[in-house]
Amino acid sequence: MATKHTTLFGRGSWTEVRRIGDVLRTETTGGLLLLGAAVVALVWANSPWRQAYRDLAAYQIGPASWHLDLTLATWAADGLLAIFFFVAGLELKREFVAGDLRDPRRAALPVAAAVGGMVVPALVFVAVNAGTAGALRGWAVPTATDIAFALAVLGVLSTHLPSAMRTFLLTLAVVDDLLAITIIAIFYSSSLAVLPLAAALLPLAVFAVLVQRRVRSWWLLLPLAGATWVLVHASGVHATVAGVLLAFAVPVRRRAAGEGPGLAEHFEHRWRPLSAGVAVPVFAFFAAGVTVAGGDLTASVTVGIVLALVLGKTIGITAATWLVQRFTRARLADGLSWWDVFGLALLGGIGFTVSLLIGELAYGAGTARDDQAKIGVLAGSLLAALLAAVVLRVRNRHYRRLCAEEAVDLNADGVPDVFEEHRGA
Repeated sequence: MATKHTTLFGRGSWTEVRRIGDVLRTETTGGLLLLGAAVVALVWANSPWRQAYRDLAAYQIGPASWHLDLTLATWAADGLLAIFFFVAGLELKREFVAGDLRDPRRAALPVAAAVGGMVVPALVFVAVNAGTAGALRGWAVPTATDIAFALAVLGVLSTHLPSAMRTFLLTLAVVDDLLAITIIAIFYSSSLAVLPLAAALLPLAVFAVLVQRRVRSWWLLLPLAGATWVLVHASGVHATVAGVLLAFAVPVRRRAAGEGPGLAEHFEHRWRPLSAGVAVPVFAFFAAGVTVAGGDLTASVTVGIVLALVLGKTIGITAATWLVQRFTRARLADGLSWWDVFGLALLGGIGFTVSLLIGELAYGAGTARDDQAKIGVLAGSLLAALLAAVVLRVRNRHYRRLCAEEAVDLNADGVPDVFEEHRGA
């Protein structure tokens, strides 16, 4: 007789499944899986077995009658990333309805930072590629910030950094994702087929009615979500937009008063392990496999993306934050300094997932320009992460020293008084 430790659906097995899910929900784990998948792809694509990698990415699967006989690389970009955007959409809605974005005064600085962090990199890229025919189609490649990767780097470094830094970065990245989704829908969708798009509204509406009634049955919701995705894909709008539309239909607040997660938080908790542990790493595996040897590392597309991610993001985020604080009543959270904003601005230069996707949409997967964009995204993201790590490690030591002083430097009431003294450090 099988024991609870050996039975497939036994208590021990479900405990392990839950434990694995909890691990995959951590930002550090998701970032490491993302990085590992990209490294494997780069090594394989630059090895003597590179053709096997290309053949795997080009392998077609799916029903041709539904025009879904897609390559594995396309399934990763259009299908699996829809899961990523579904989770991102849930987080977006939760932040707007019940999180930091609900209060305009608290959201003003990171929202402005997100806008500046998209506009300035686009201008830098355009300035570098203004005289290169066809290159400007990739103007949006360096505008995105990768939530998973950026938060993972911050999580590794943040032992004493204020929690307000994570809140600032998360809000910035969430707004950045919303703007990136809008850019993809408007500028990087193919010719629009109105009939399938209109038809997609039917399963989407039924899905919305069910979730508004707090229905959680997967056998009802998954077919509706799948039908919505298929019809959006057939319409010419990028299929990942379906994930966002489905997420926005999910209610955030509980119907009855009391503690506990709402349906959006429940779905986010359930789907995040699949997004972080499967969808994003698999996409990175197929998207990051560019052959560097023989590539033109000085191509204007590559140089433009690197400069836009490293310089454009840093200047755009920092300048926009300063301008909004200078001319409005919005202020940095208590305990944060401009050095902290500078470190977070560098961290915002990690483009990766969405940047790689926009590169493929702009230039076509596997083209020479797409390869140049991939090299630029990988190099720029790595350089931005390294520079951010240097700045944030210095800030971490600063706050660790403050914490040490705090232990012995209390005022007469026993309340720490160090942040007021070092606020402008």
